[in-house]
Amino acid sequence: MKLYYDLHTHSCLSPCADDDMTPPHIVGMGYLNGLGLMALTDHNSCANCAPFLAACERYRMAGLPGMELTTAEEIHLLCLFSCLQDALVFDDTLSSHRMQLKNKPEIFGKQLICDDDGHILREEENLLIYATDLMLEDALDLVHAHNGIAYPAHIDREANGIEAILGTIPPQIPFPAMELHDGEKEAAYREKYPHTAALPYLVCSDAHTLGELREINKHVEIPDDTPYENVARLFFEKIKKGWIV
Repeated sequence: MKLYYDLHTHSCLSPCADDDMTPPHIVGMGYLNGLGLMALTDHNSCANCAPFLAACERYRMAGLPGMELTTAEEIHLLCLFSCLQDALVFDDTLSSHRMQLKNKPEIFGKQLICDDDGHILREEENLLIYATDLMLEDALDLVHAHNGIAYPAHIDREANGIEAILGTIPPQIPFPAMELHDGEKEAAYREKYPHTAALPYLVCSDAHTLGELREINKHVEIPDDTPYENVARLFFEKIKKGWIV
């Protein structure tokens, strides 16, 4: 069975995302586009992951809680967790590493926290798009300590891509995967960085608007008899073990 996925989406909690990117809207659009697995990865926060997973359950969509963490070097790192509890404990731990600067919604956009039905509960006061104080390897260690996986986001982009910032993809760091925004660049990157050639290359939308959520694109094969409730954990474990996607 083909499982189509998008593991990089932003809700209305990310100030750069549209206000109508509520968790139910995101999952509903993914469902209409034929996706079977999604992850929510807001900037430096997991606060909308609970309503996102509730929406996934409603649509029988496999879902993973996550975050797009900004390291001290300004590298965007995608962090995924196999269960909500791990994500929320990680989020609480990360709170002491975020810059405590007030958001200016009129400049950066609102940061909306929702309930399970997509109704707005409150706004996050501190701006989420600033870099944390965690260096790359320290951030990886913290994710691993909370049973998560982490890998570089949109390595093919100039803004906040690991290659653009460091000039390379360090071979000494054992990332479990790489993410591209443009899947046509995969062969070139595998050739340029041979130490990544055996890794999964995940092609995801980085959607900040409903219109940016991709129609079915990248997929993996999973056994036909895989129960819906086991799909997300199966995918998570496969990526963690270096499964080629």
